[in-house]
Amino acid sequence: MKSTFDILKEAKAAKSVLCSLNTEDKNNALLKMADALIENQEEILVANAKDLEKAKGTISDVMLDRLCLTKERIKGMADGIREVVELPDPVGEVLARVERPSGIVVEKTAVPMGVVAIIYESRPNVTSDAAALALKSGNVCVLRGGKEAFLSADAIVTAMRKGLASLGLPETLINLVQDTTRQSANELMNAVGYVDLLIPRGGAGLIKAVTENAKVPCIQTGTGICHIYIDENADMEKALNIVENAKTSRPSVCNAAEVLIVNSKIANEFLPLLKERIVDNRIKEGKIPVELRLDEKAVKLIDGKNAGENDFDTEFLDYILAVKIVDCVEEAIEHISIHSTGHSEAIITKSNENAEKFTRGVDSAAVYVNASTRFTDGGEFGLGCEMGISTQKLHARGPMGLKELTTYKFIIKGDGQIR
Repeated sequence: MKSTFDILKEAKAAKSVLCSLNTEDKNNALLKMADALIENQEEILVANAKDLEKAKGTISDVMLDRLCLTKERIKGMADGIREVVELPDPVGEVLARVERPSGIVVEKTAVPMGVVAIIYESRPNVTSDAAALALKSGNVCVLRGGKEAFLSADAIVTAMRKGLASLGLPETLINLVQDTTRQSANELMNAVGYVDLLIPRGGAGLIKAVTENAKVPCIQTGTGICHIYIDENADMEKALNIVENAKTSRPSVCNAAEVLIVNSKIANEFLPLLKERIVDNRIKEGKIPVELRLDEKAVKLIDGKNAGENDFDTEFLDYILAVKIVDCVEEAIEHISIHSTGHSEAIITKSNENAEKFTRGVDSAAVYVNASTRFTDGGEFGLGCEMGISTQKLHARGPMGLKELTTYKFIIKGDGQIR
């Protein structure tokens, strides 16, 4: 097994090769990587089946769904890479240009970060998404997945490396850490001089560990305690559709709704309809019902569990929804400001005034009016696949696409000027 340090040395050495590639070269490499995923899908599915077998009984059903690959999902991964090909290359873009009185011309120019390391958990598709975005933005990637998905990630990287090799490019443009213990995560956090940017993509524990311990620059991503506020002026049918989608379409992802806030003026009418939609009807249809955890006001209106002391501060990633009743939009904004992780929040309302109050008052990366939080995604935002959802404010915020994987330098052009 190759050591993490050896992998980092190889990644650093590969930076110069990637910097020499133009947009056409990078796009050709991406197309070969996408083709290789399809050509090697049987090997990838065999590896994934082994991961699933090992993981059964150790992780929840919704997490098993995140881990599972099918031919359709592999095709989606390949299509995601091809979509990145169609996106503009951010490298070399002149972000600002000024000519000074001395005659020098100062150009603020986008450049790659260098070596980007990503620590993520049991989502194999992150492997191909991250590799594609890193390569197109001129970055060498070092991937460190979770142990539950290691065989799947290894098969995906092996396939993409075959695509690179077919063009005579070094396989070390894409790297997978072989050690899935905490030791390798610590090595990445401390790889000063080798890792230019570290991105943790996973649960709250992983993100907290990285942001508190990393000595290399890192971006806080992922944890999504996402709120939906149903205003007194909401369209009831739209509200029901949006909440159902945001909670049940894929509860294991970070843009799924975890907390529902309902205005007291419509709670008597709305909450029974919601319970019928996402609890009773789902039971009749043989689907997993949503467990409602209700505050002291909501529990008087519908059946459900009493909300515990931590339920409004938990990313459930499951069929669980905490419910709170408030008297006004200002109270909803205040609750969100206390409990949100800064990911995605939504208001459902027909009032332009309340919508503006909400969008001004809520300080999150994505704030929605009359739409599901499930749209917080690089593809849905037109960025191609994404590296993660940044919940911080410096450098990058929200879905991280190609531009968010670049920094800049100043290029100054003169004609013999001295100061």
